Amino acid sequence: MLLAIDIGNSSTKFGIFEGEYLHLKFSIPTKRDSTVDDISQAVGDRLDSLVSSIIVSSVVPEFESPLLQFVKTKTGTDPVTVNNSFDFGLKISYQPVSSAGTDRLIVAFAAVEKYGTPLIVCDFGTATTIDAVNSKREYLGGIIAPGMATMAKALHLATSKLPRVEIEKPANVIGNSTISSIQSGIFFGYIGLVEGIISRMTDELLSVPPIVAGGLPNRPRVTATGGYAHLIAENSKAIDVIDENLMLDGLQRLASHQNRLR
Repeated sequence: MLLAIDIGNSSTKFGIFEGEYLHLKFSIPTKRDSTVDDISQAVGDRLDSLVSSIIVSSVVPEFESPLLQFVKTKTGTDPVTVNNSFDFGLKISYQPVSSAGTDRLIVAFAAVEKYGTPLIVCDFGTATTIDAVNSKREYLGGIIAPGMATMAKALHLATSKLPRVEIEKPANVIGNSTISSIQSGIFFGYIGLVEGIISRMTDELLSVPPIVAGGLPNRPRVTATGGYAHLIAENSKAIDVIDENLMLDGLQRLASHQNRLR
């Protein structure tokens, strides 16, 4: 079995695969000061003893080291950490290539493999990334913005009187309390941000049309993943597909892809 691990800023997700089938999925909080013992207690006995290979994506180096030590001890298997030298099956037009977030490349790779091109892929987490891949399987890059919770936290920390609020859709755009006004600003403001960026990104992709039958450019499919994908997609017509397992599926496909090349 393959163990895929996605170390994100807020949570770390584990997926155990039998071939392409996601047999088990769970997550633990990403705490930067965690020890091996802390991680062991958080994971418990959920790691299958039949794990024979491990692939990891990480954006949190402080948490990565004790986690890798834990899973190696627990399974007896050396983890492989994805970096930008892996073959993602894409032409990467990002300067320099080494500065492209590996997590962004994995998600783009997975989305292209599952949904084809051209494509816009959104990852709504602690940070939001929206990236574009054209019909020639060229990863063009995209945008990085604060996530919804990060925006709410920043507003609270930067002001003296504004409270930290839960992220949810308010009943009305016009808030009749401080909390509902903040929620409206964050939620509806974020929907506007997402739709505006996707619209502009689509226009840029269509401004350099590929050669297709009939001479008409293909409109990019928009996929979404991450913790806030459902909340945003359910309130915006800009999103075509929600895929909550896109990152774990990408790690599984990448592991399989790399094995075929050996």
